[in-house]
Amino acid sequence: MKKTILIWGIAALWCSGRACGQVRTPVREVHEREFTASPAPEWSDLFVRKSGWLGGDGIFSIPFSGRDAGQQDSILFLFSDTVLGEIEGSALKSGFSMVNNSVALLKGKTPDPANITFRMAGAENAYRALFVPETDKPEKDTYFWLGDGFVNPGVGKDLFIFAYQITNTHDNSAFPFRETGNALIRVPTGSRFPYPDQQQFALPFNDYTTGEETTSFGAGVFSSSKPDGEVSGDGFVYIYGVRGPAKSLVAARIKPAQITAFEKWEFRGAHGWTSNIRGAAALSDSVSNELSVSMLAPGKYALVYQLGSIFPEICMQVGPTPYGPFGPRIVLYKTSADIDDPDLFTYNAKAHPALSEPGELLISYNVNTFRFLEVLPQKPNLYRPRFVRIRFNQSSKSK
Repeated sequence: MKKTILIWGIAALWCSGRACGQVRTPVREVHEREFTASPAPEWSDLFVRKSGWLGGDGIFSIPFSGRDAGQQDSILFLFSDTVLGEIEGSALKSGFSMVNNSVALLKGKTPDPANITFRMAGAENAYRALFVPETDKPEKDTYFWLGDGFVNPGVGKDLFIFAYQITNTHDNSAFPFRETGNALIRVPTGSRFPYPDQQQFALPFNDYTTGEETTSFGAGVFSSSKPDGEVSGDGFVYIYGVRGPAKSLVAARIKPAQITAFEKWEFRGAHGWTSNIRGAAALSDSVSNELSVSMLAPGKYALVYQLGSIFPEICMQVGPTPYGPFGPRIVLYKTSADIDDPDLFTYNAKAHPALSEPGELLISYNVNTFRFLEVLPQKPNLYRPRFVRIRFNQSSKSK
């Protein structure tokens, strides 16, 4: 197993103490009557398993219809580093393994264990990652962690998934890996698992050789088009990226049919849209490497993330468009209410509008440990998503 996976098992965390400490967006005090927050155990329990797939982080949810508001639908879950093995009693049996990414398919939109299937490429005792970077010189120390994705109404309802190419550095630093690429994966409609006809497109916006700040696109995706059920949609798909050690939020947009025409992407600048990524403005700061933007009501869009990726505060900022301007930071929930084990930490919260009922947001966060190999055998169900439910009252939704 790769050193990075053994130590962290953290998809897209990439957090240094300096980066996480930069908090500038003001926090607004919110009266408790505006919303209620509580655990959603029926969703958390959906990922408690004893055999095969035992846990993974990342967890993005993509409705196959392409519509967050679809009633009859199936959901594709995306996971990054994934634990595979067997639990006997309350302990993890020896011989467990890990792969860099996996998926699960949920039939319907309710947390029924009978309707979810976890899928890994390969076969038992020889599982492998489902998505692997296509390079001229394949390297075992280079692999994909997965970002957000969407079903594209402009390209025959093909599935598009963002991915981060990660390379192990084998140094003695706290985070012995680095991002060496940013990609977009296309899975044609009707493609059968394990998607042998997938295509990969390298995003051209970063130069990983100069040491300059880079932007990791795919931290979140919001499709604002009428075919996707967005009644006030403007026809664009918005792709969110996280830039530099301050974890600044940036936004790009493109028509869905032109998603791989990277030269046509536009980036939100301080005074409008620009074709130059260097003009992309910071729309927020101290966000998480995985996040979400979703519509609460027409003209009201919620940016949801975990503060600095790794602090316990799950935050929301609200803006009149999918690109802001986003208002003050609102703390929705503190994961320390659920996770009081000193061995564990939480990270990368995001909302799942496709799984949410009207008037609420279902939010997930990941759980991990800095002593992965020591703690996991005794707490084998730790490495899985947890869910909380945010219910908004009617007056707060219209504010």
